[in-house]
Amino acid sequence: MSTENKPSLHTVLTPQLLDLYEVKDSIVVIIDVFRATSTMATALYNGATKIIPVDSPEACIEIGNATGGITAGERDGKIIPGLSYGNSPSEYPKSFIENKILVITTTNGTKLLHMALRKGAKEIITGSFPNLTQVVEYLKAQHAPVILGCAGWKNRFNIEDTLFAGAVIEAIKEHFTIHCDSSFMANQLYNQHKNNLPTYIKTLTHWHRLAAYGLESDMLYCITQDIAPSLPIFKEGALINGV
Repeated sequence: MSTENKPSLHTVLTPQLLDLYEVKDSIVVIIDVFRATSTMATALYNGATKIIPVDSPEACIEIGNATGGITAGERDGKIIPGLSYGNSPSEYPKSFIENKILVITTTNGTKLLHMALRKGAKEIITGSFPNLTQVVEYLKAQHAPVILGCAGWKNRFNIEDTLFAGAVIEAIKEHFTIHCDSSFMANQLYNQHKNNLPTYIKTLTHWHRLAAYGLESDMLYCITQDIAPSLPIFKEGALINGV
């Protein structure tokens, strides 16, 4: 494929930078590795009918009541008062979530998703290591510009989301035109640490933040590739499994 026929790819390192990019004609991949997009991939893989991502606890309660859905959400690693469940992938096994609707709000990921919606993204999917291959195969098949959107932490940069962006880039870079230093950096970071991710993530600030709540097993799950191979894709107000 010649360079002029390849679509562009950019990596947005924090939500605060999204306004600097042309979102309208792009597929936006929402990346919130610890733990929103890992949980979304898991719930859909385990049979959730759909996931309704909302950007406030109030909306979560209201939509949960209207749909009969399970309400879930955390702020700073703790379940929000008034909601029923948290943001741990382990909370959503098939025996619990199959054929149910999940209404979820999180500290970072669902907010970025709604930002991308407001900016008119062509398509929105969510990605994390548990569904890496599904994300990669989808992006290769679409032949459209891609924005890898890292949710970060409260609008600040974080490494785990950037690592996942780098993993995606490593798998698809031959199919895209990339003139983007943040993408080059993400890809280099991933290649530097891909063989020791479980050790490397224990040095990260978000690991220490969530480990204080006893969530180490969650985070190790969230960097395990293809353990929940679904494709959360946003259609008519909800994420459904596109596989």
